[in-house]
Amino acid sequence: MALGHVDRIDEHSLSKTELQVDQVLDRLYQTNREGGLSKTRSVTARWMGEIKSLFPASVVRVLQRDALDRFGIKKLLSQPAFLDQIEPDVGLVATILSVKESLPPQALSVARQLVYRLARQVEQRLKFKLISRISGVRDQQSKIKNPHHQEIDWHLTIKRNLRFYQPELKTIIPDVILGRPRKTNQSKRLIILVDQSASMVESLIYAGILGSIMATIKSLKTHLVVFDTEVVDLSEYLHDPVELLMQSQLGGGTHIAKALGYAENIIRGESIDSFVVLISDLFEGAPLELLYDHVQSLINRSVVMISLLALDDQGTPAYDKEVAKKLSAMGVTCFACTPDQFPLLMASALNGEDLRHFAS
Repeated sequence: MALGHVDRIDEHSLSKTELQVDQVLDRLYQTNREGGLSKTRSVTARWMGEIKSLFPASVVRVLQRDALDRFGIKKLLSQPAFLDQIEPDVGLVATILSVKESLPPQALSVARQLVYRLARQVEQRLKFKLISRISGVRDQQSKIKNPHHQEIDWHLTIKRNLRFYQPELKTIIPDVILGRPRKTNQSKRLIILVDQSASMVESLIYAGILGSIMATIKSLKTHLVVFDTEVVDLSEYLHDPVELLMQSQLGGGTHIAKALGYAENIIRGESIDSFVVLISDLFEGAPLELLYDHVQSLINRSVVMISLLALDDQGTPAYDKEVAKKLSAMGVTCFACTPDQFPLLMASALNGEDLRHFAS
């Protein structure tokens, strides 16, 4: 809130910065001042720049969202200077995706650039970790001496060479370096099914960006499929996360069983290892028995299935606990996951490791 009623306070008791903070917040929250001289207020790109200089990033994000709610994203996106001042985050992009159909051309162009900037931010944070972990999946049953750098198992090497610790140097001089052969030549199929109901929009955004990164891994055949009551395969857009996200349609009902049936059709008749990641809060609109039948059919095909209840920064989802309990009993690991955990999760899944520790 603004400091409020500055006319009741000796303005000389406030510093220049405090007065600026009050004016900036008053422009957004419009406190009632006496005297009847107030004008209709609005926020501008310049205002966006001011809040960035006055507040930490976490507060800036809150103020931006409040501004979008109060003054309308279409109006703000139509300001040419807006793009340079706004700090894109998942919440802002979620708002953009929810109103993209009604944006005029100029505002839509700005919206696309903001989506692109967010995608770049996520890629810069997670791309190396995701690709290196997944591409570096190793054969845990085999050990090799004098491995290539990317094949080194540092944990195993340190454990084997602890007796060569040099106290004066405070380090280990290894007698032998051990590693495990990589399995990059073994192709696997990954199908990501994403619930595009409004409650899952942040998960959809992260899934689209991370899915685009995984699509660059040659040993992994990646599909990204979104669903509500209908199923739409967006795999052809995986090379462009912005276009992929702009193709999504938020809202509508939920038909998880239909999405699982589509995944079954993709893998039917193939012998390669297949993995299905269902990203949904599990509030199914179709009969549950149909959902369970499709899950059992996938399991019978030796498909590894993971149910992510959320893929967002909070990792604290609201979900159908009864459905999650049933899927867990069928052998499907159910849990929420943050984007930063996702690379380790996918590497563990593709390596055939037990995923129950993620759920705990």
